[in-house]
Amino acid sequence: MLETLYRDFDEVANKLGVFKVETVGDCYIGASGVPTSAANHAMIMARFSRECLAHMDELLLELEAALGPGTTDLALRIGLHSGPVTGGVLRGDKSRFQLFGDSMNTAARMESTGIPGRIQVSQETARLVVASGQQHLLSPRPEFVEAKGKGKMQTYWLRPKRSTRKSNDKRMRLSATRNQRSFSSLTSV
Repeated sequence: MLETLYRDFDEVANKLGVFKVETVGDCYIGASGVPTSAANHAMIMARFSRECLAHMDELLLELEAALGPGTTDLALRIGLHSGPVTGGVLRGDKSRFQLFGDSMNTAARMESTGIPGRIQVSQETARLVVASGQQHLLSPRPEFVEAKGKGKMQTYWLRPKRSTRKSNDKRMRLSATRNQRSFSSLTSV
């Protein structure tokens, strides 16, 4: 199932110009503005997140029709943060491009403190969404989030695309799209 879901996410990423950094277990990490700068990186990631959530709902409907009720007790938690990162290729048996920095940690905190079926964004990403004229997509989370290593944070919910399926709040940690930042080459600005 994860393979099917990730394949769908890859198609959405390619369509929108999102860079797939890696998948680690049930975690899909993507970025915009990496390695090529993109002024609208936050909106690209917002659209990517919304489309991935809709794809998840569609896939679960198909699975439920094929396998019966109770087979799709899954939900997606998505966290977005905008900020500087450092990127580079890690050498070893399997060389791969990797992103590092506090922005990656903050994005992970947005996912881990989120709620299944929701897209949680940091204040920095919310500011960029508002600056792009899309404030109608945001609603402040009523309570502050206690994020490990960050303290209390004001976060926001990014409204999902309309879906044919009601939100499923059963838990499975599937995190997606953890970071976005415009920067030149492979060094942060």
